[in-house]
Amino acid sequence: MMKKSALVILGLFALIISAKAQDEKFKALFMYNFTKYIEWPQNKQSGDFVIGVIGSPAIVGELNAIAQRKTVGSQAIKIKEISSSDEMAKLHIVYVAEGKSDDAAAIAGKVKGKGVVLITDKQGFAQSTSGINYVKKDGKQSFEVNQKHLEEEGVKVSSQLMALGISVN
Repeated sequence: MMKKSALVILGLFALIISAKAQDEKFKALFMYNFTKYIEWPQNKQSGDFVIGVIGSPAIVGELNAIAQRKTVGSQAIKIKEISSSDEMAKLHIVYVAEGKSDDAAAIAGKVKGKGVVLITDKQGFAQSTSGINYVKKDGKQSFEVNQKHLEEEGVKVSSQLMALGISVN
């Protein structure tokens, strides 16, 4: 009986880990696809397209897999795990994982006006902090878009992205 319970618990644990990994994969794919609907300022349209990630090694791995086979326009994609806020102004996208959400407001202040799209992963952050925020809707991965925050960064947002996401202001 004890063995059966342990197996059931291990099975449930494996399912939870698998679901979490699937969420990270979707978030990375969404992040790449966002680049098709956003136009960065002229000074960010040459060189490498750099995505910074704070607090999610799993998303770094997923983004690196995408970067090996995709580009953003003619720009090669580079992924950086960010540890210093000094590096952020040079990025195109900064993703702040849910576990690092307490740092999101400070990060938003560091990148303000630098043409950086801030993507967060915590309920309500699109209204207060980020341009894009991941949410679950009806049990599925989705995202909120704050057009005002994105435009303040000097990026142009396609109406198609606004239609795909949940618009907040």
